[in-house]
Amino acid sequence: MDILKPQPGPQKKFLTSAADIAIYGGGAGGGKTWALLLEPLRHRANPKFRAVIFRRNLVQVTNPGGLWDESGRLYAPAGARPRIQSREWKFRSGARVKFAHLEHESTVYAWQGSQIPLICFDELTHFSRGQFFYMLSRNRSLSGIRPYVRATCNPDADSWVAQLIAWWIDKTGFPIQERAGKLRWFVRIGDALEWADTREELDARHPGVPPKSLTFVPARLEDNPALCAADPGYRANLMALPTVERERLLGGNWKIRPAAGLYFARGWCPIVDAAPAEMKFVRYWDLAATPRTESNDPDWTVGVKLGRADNGTYCVADVVRLQGGVHEVERRIVNTAAADGKSVRIGLPQDPGAAGKLLAGYFVRALDGFSVSVARESGDKITRFGPFSAQAQAGNVTIRRGVWNEDFLASLESFPDAKHDDDADAASGAFAMFHSATDGLIDWFARQARDSEDIAETQ
Repeated sequence: MDILKPQPGPQKKFLTSAADIAIYGGGAGGGKTWALLLEPLRHRANPKFRAVIFRRNLVQVTNPGGLWDESGRLYAPAGARPRIQSREWKFRSGARVKFAHLEHESTVYAWQGSQIPLICFDELTHFSRGQFFYMLSRNRSLSGIRPYVRATCNPDADSWVAQLIAWWIDKTGFPIQERAGKLRWFVRIGDALEWADTREELDARHPGVPPKSLTFVPARLEDNPALCAADPGYRANLMALPTVERERLLGGNWKIRPAAGLYFARGWCPIVDAAPAEMKFVRYWDLAATPRTESNDPDWTVGVKLGRADNGTYCVADVVRLQGGVHEVERRIVNTAAADGKSVRIGLPQDPGAAGKLLAGYFVRALDGFSVSVARESGDKITRFGPFSAQAQAGNVTIRRGVWNEDFLASLESFPDAKHDDDADAASGAFAMFHSATDGLIDWFARQARDSEDIAETQ
């Protein structure tokens, strides 16, 4: 096989580190997973060598283009044979590399008694602190190889990993380049970590407690010229992400968090007197059914009418907002549908369980004669809002002038910190109607036959 070697720069620094634990992290596209797969090859001639590469769940291992697929490009040319059922590669010497998951906190106990010279974590921030330190106790070796750990990750300001590598990160969230790859030492006393710049300092403080060395090597897309050459459009894909994800995955920022103003700014969207011609329109409703009183502040029912042109631009043409009970909400939805006309498709959410199905069915029946579809929402609210946010920031969304503008824009600008996120949810749902295999929605009537039995069983 051709000689495999790391790319100069961060990838080489990671693969030549002497640390007990080395973490390779930062922006997307830095060659992190490839480096993790390269690491075991240095020991492929050792018949006693064993390595386990973990992802949090099995799907992440076996997805097309995931770890298992990528490993075949490296290990098969190196003479290894796959064992599909156990997701393991066996080299001619007898050395083995296994792919596994730690989906649940308790999954770690399946590894009791194991001796694993090399433990690798792909996307370390997906694992819990407890899982990491438990598996560290399985990092043992009788193979003649000093046991060690290698991990990759993308930035996550709220993860335990951000605290673990804090010494390598500056106050603004970006890596301190002068510290990249430098070793620090720690001991764990109870649940706390004590750090020092040298092993000797910890030996003096805690005699008999063996210190571990750790380092962090940051990387970004610019550090992976092979990917930049093979996929020149990848940078553009990262640039199109919403602000927070772009700063994390392109900029490698470890301190940025979702906050008001990062996902929407009114300056991104020009106000126009009329929606552009030749647009297709949908209206998606985020539903609430609690009337407002002097003592409460319930969620809003919000209906966002969104248009999309053939050139991929969008226009928010109208927004209806109210706080009311079921019957008031029903009247407003039906009246709005009549005003919009039958050419405007209507989208409704469906909450999990029988009650959600029954409520969705109630509104669909009230809209008899209109094109209505129902969607089960999946993923968190920030993730769902991301595609609309990215298009708005790119200047691809306009807002038709109306009395509703201020309430709508103020609500989006306060997302996700404000108490109410109904406008953002409705905008997300409307945008999704244009962007999935079924235009973002599941047709209600086509699904009734397979759902009716479920509803009957739960009544």
